[in-house]
Amino acid sequence: MAAPILRSLWQSLARRPAAVPACLPKIQPVRSFSTTPAPQATLNQVLRGCRKAQRARHAVSPALSDMHCPQQKGVCLKVGITRPKKPNSGERKTARIRLSSGRMITAYIPGEGHNIQQHSVVLVRGGRSQDCPGVRYHLVRGALDLAGVSNRKSSRSKYGTKKPKKAQVGA
Repeated sequence: MAAPILRSLWQSLARRPAAVPACLPKIQPVRSFSTTPAPQATLNQVLRGCRKAQRARHAVSPALSDMHCPQQKGVCLKVGITRPKKPNSGERKTARIRLSSGRMITAYIPGEGHNIQQHSVVLVRGGRSQDCPGVRYHLVRGALDLAGVSNRKSSRSKYGTKKPKKAQVGA
């Protein structure tokens, strides 16, 4: 009995536009970015195991990221050369380092020429050498016992080189 009365009331309200005071601003309906709803997984998909947690990415320089520090001090144990991977050829200078945390790593020595030897104290930063397998660290030039690259003109800050003095004319 109540259903026909409610239906007739609803139809009469639906025909009549709602009275909105003129002083209120018109509010636009909020639309989401995508008009299509995100598809939900079916029960069979869930039972088959579609919702698996994603594996965490591994760190590029694990010895530094585990300690949450950008650089670490270390002692050089051995200096050697590494042959690069397939398309490249040459001799990459590397050093075996014992970090202050106790971990042993292999680090790349950037630049031309170096002065480190066994028992040198060096500063290690992250960043792998792409064509040397197993080398995930770089040594910082111009810090502690490792000197900067001599006669370097461009990109001096990467290689720990001071600005060259200008030659004086007529002195």
